[in-house]
Amino acid sequence: MHKKRLLLLIDDDRLFCEMAREALVWDNLNVVFAHSLKAGLDICSGSEVDVLLLDQKLPDGRGHDICPAILKYNDRTKIIFTTAYPSFENAVQAIKTGAYDYLSKPVDIEELRLAVSRALRTMELEMVEVLLRYKDRKESDKAVLVGEDGGLTETKKLVDLAASSDLSVIITGETGVGKNVVAKCIHYRGGRSAFVCINCATLPENLIEAELFGYEKGAFTGAVTARKGIFEMAEGGTLLLDEIGELPMRLQAKLLSVLEDHKVKRLGGESFRIVDMRIIASTNIDLERAVAEKTFREDLFYRLCVLRIHVPPLRERKQDIPALCGYILRTISSHDIALSEQEVERLKEYYWPGNVRELKNIIERSLLLKDGPEIKPSKLIEIPATAENCRPAKAETDPIRTMEEVEMTHIRDTLKRFSGNIAHTANALGMSLSTLKRRLRSFR
Repeated sequence: MHKKRLLLLIDDDRLFCEMAREALVWDNLNVVFAHSLKAGLDICSGSEVDVLLLDQKLPDGRGHDICPAILKYNDRTKIIFTTAYPSFENAVQAIKTGAYDYLSKPVDIEELRLAVSRALRTMELEMVEVLLRYKDRKESDKAVLVGEDGGLTETKKLVDLAASSDLSVIITGETGVGKNVVAKCIHYRGGRSAFVCINCATLPENLIEAELFGYEKGAFTGAVTARKGIFEMAEGGTLLLDEIGELPMRLQAKLLSVLEDHKVKRLGGESFRIVDMRIIASTNIDLERAVAEKTFREDLFYRLCVLRIHVPPLRERKQDIPALCGYILRTISSHDIALSEQEVERLKEYYWPGNVRELKNIIERSLLLKDGPEIKPSKLIEIPATAENCRPAKAETDPIRTMEEVEMTHIRDTLKRFSGNIAHTANALGMSLSTLKRRLRSFR
């Protein structure tokens, strides 16, 4: 249940007070009176007043004299002055002392309702802005590339280069290496406003165009109101197109047009809208191979690949594991917990197919399951700890198969296991339904 807002009316005109109470009988609003400045200040000191209707002239003083004291009790209070002696000087004085609005008596009922409604709406929007700024600060704090010299040195250099310009960037790397973190580092160091991320693999093909470009009322069945698309929502900020390799071919041409012209047209719309945003793309697939197989446009590839940042897998930068463990523990635990050197060495021996995401998952689980002062995440690693043992044993006489053949066999075995159910197979393999269908078509 939503908390009721409190409206305080400080006015010595009792008839006006009763009229205002009757006009503002709303479910989300309580209305109280005070007929002097002193009585009004007493209410403000003991209650959180959201909207204050304040008369300019009262028996014990002038309304604008108590504005600083009222705002000291609650700086979010919206003060609406009411006066029977309107003048430009009085309006200026009211604004200077912190007034939100200014009404002349006799006050029109509809004008009063509109002013109060607008004040309450402004409070809600201010609260949303406060929460968004708080979230933005937290996200900025988390946008850290953790690693020792050598592991992410080249990646960090390219991030600094990307942050200093608005060049198109594509981030590549295996699943779980931290591509989203790299994108956020670029964004927050670049100083743009909003960071918007959309995963192209999670959106149904029949909805992705509407999500990206928006639509006008009546553009299709169910479009009862106009709606902005992701491109417009990212105005002034950064848009991360995660898993860009899953974007359908028919939309790749439209994306190229947006990158070239910085204009979008909503579905069912007749005019183009200029958008100012930076686009960063990320993928865990080989885009050069996708271009060769005609599943990704070559012109879009070169337009996105102005600056390419590759994030190496964790197995290639195991010297970063101690720093990563320390960072993860500091972010998820309020207690001073550290791993022993022996435990860190055991973690370094593991192959880490799931990269940093897997490391974080194992540390979180070990913290949850610990029964003593120390945590031992290595005990949760089910696969033997060396890269050689992670791979299935093969006889030396076995023929070497290509990656495409291995992938085809694995997909078909999984499909058989789920009795031909493509949706369950895609979920088990960790790929989108559209990607799995495309792979199956390529195997025919």
